[in-house]
Amino acid sequence: MGSEAGTIDAVERPATVGSLTAELSGAGLAGEITIVHSSLSSLGWVAGGAQAVVEALLAAAGPSATLVMPTQTGQLSDPAAWGDPPVPAEWIHAIRDGLPTYDSDLTPTRSMGAIVECFRSHPETVRSAHPLVSFAANGPLARRIVEPHALTPAFGEPSPLGRLYDLDAQVLLLGVDHGINTSLHLAEHRADWTDKASVQTGAPMIVDGKRQWVTESDLDVDESDFIAIGDAFAASGGERSFAVANATARRCRVRAIVDYSASWMSRHRPGSLHD
Repeated sequence: MGSEAGTIDAVERPATVGSLTAELSGAGLAGEITIVHSSLSSLGWVAGGAQAVVEALLAAAGPSATLVMPTQTGQLSDPAAWGDPPVPAEWIHAIRDGLPTYDSDLTPTRSMGAIVECFRSHPETVRSAHPLVSFAANGPLARRIVEPHALTPAFGEPSPLGRLYDLDAQVLLLGVDHGINTSLHLAEHRADWTDKASVQTGAPMIVDGKRQWVTESDLDVDESDFIAIGDAFAASGGERSFAVANATARRCRVRAIVDYSASWMSRHRPGSLHD
């Protein structure tokens, strides 16, 4: 209660479905394909919480638009790699053997935020089949974007991110920065640097009717420079910023940020081929 009371004291007025819809209607969502990253707390005090934000996003975008959000499920990954928090080594085999398999309807997201969790449970939202880094979409092009979603490369050309690029989608960062902009992982696949590496990923899956632990090799992704890339991209004039409730929102095209980021990574990441 103390935290919520502080939030109320910090804002001049509550955000509502109506006020959020009005502010988002000027953001260029109508009729567009938009991948949204968000923070509910950044908006201030919202009457109705995450549900109000999801309803406002859908209303501002309209019936011809398609909204997309990443719905990752790191709780199903290999516990040997967990660091937030780590688990005792003697637990690892029991956890790996006991983890449930991914269910696109049932499996909740982890560390994605309340807005994402509400969006993925919307009755008209569809979700991709990847057991660790799924995407959810709502709108006429939803299935075209999220299906199929191969195990690897999870963020590469044949993934939902590749389709968003091909469809000239846009990115909406609602109260967050490029540090969590999933589209930059597609840029990692396209960039060239000599220290680029692969990593083994694993998750429980149903194969031929039986539960199995499935391991695949994929790009070892790294978000540590995403904020620096986003700041440089903003300084280049590549994005538009505006206010939504108590938050700053940013909007840009997927193609623009991916192309810029791939070039930046190729020039600045360790082992850059342009050193």
